[in-house]
Amino acid sequence: MLNLERLRTLDALARHGSVSGAADGLHVTTSAVSQQMAKLEREVGQPLLAKNGRGVRLTDAGRLLADHAARIISQVELAQADVEARRGCAVGELRIGAFPTAMRGLLPQALTALRADHPELRALVREQEPEDSMAAVVRGDLDLALAIDWHNKRMPVPAELTRAHLLDDSCDIAVPAGHRLAGRDRISMAEFADDDWISWNEGQFCHEWLVYTLRGTGIEPRIAHIAEEHHTQLAFVEAGLGVCVAPRLGRGPVPAGVRLLPVSDSVRRHVYVVWRADADRRPSIRAAVAALEQAAATVV
Repeated sequence: MLNLERLRTLDALARHGSVSGAADGLHVTTSAVSQQMAKLEREVGQPLLAKNGRGVRLTDAGRLLADHAARIISQVELAQADVEARRGCAVGELRIGAFPTAMRGLLPQALTALRADHPELRALVREQEPEDSMAAVVRGDLDLALAIDWHNKRMPVPAELTRAHLLDDSCDIAVPAGHRLAGRDRISMAEFADDDWISWNEGQFCHEWLVYTLRGTGIEPRIAHIAEEHHTQLAFVEAGLGVCVAPRLGRGPVPAGVRLLPVSDSVRRHVYVVWRADADRRPSIRAAVAALEQAAATVV
């Protein structure tokens, strides 16, 4: 009997092309990937991996089984969807990943409505960056993920996923109260050529977007500080340590020493929800998407 989790490991290896890539995608160690593959090779009685320089490659048997693994994983999703659809109601467990501002600005209202309308459905939420949560949906570790991209830089969505747009989230630039531009009604990104920026973690999509956008206006970004949370970024702004992008979704109270300036060239984030296309028939998925769309419609 083939083990489903080991087939997921093989599928990740086939998709990522390396043990380290599969480990990152599955959020496990490279040792765990190697152990799972060794067990799978014993189960099938033949090698699935071969050395390729300093890395590995799939053998013919490995590629053959990987093709089957992708179909098996998809079929498991379809089976779950069909069982739920037959019952005709949203029940069981639904695992959702969401980035921090969506956790604050969308999910409380959506989950309250979902619990009221579907009391037998149990939603489990994990705070996670969009890149990680989308990968988790592809793997089957999550059922839904809330994700973002930007008006001028889109995030690739894996072909296995379906997406639904929820809202466009306008963003302002947060500056210290004593900043030279603090009295303005509207500004452009190009006016911050001489400012230090407080940004997200390097490697995150939002950090890459900020660098890309500033360079597009002819500014070589001066990233002075890195802070994950928007509230932390605003605290640094209030202290006069730089400026930052301040999305409106889930913003909450703004420190007294911070001024928010709308951007003339309209900086916007696109907020959307993704799920596996082969889980489209699940009533729990449809119910959650509807609740999120209703919550998004109330966001100003």
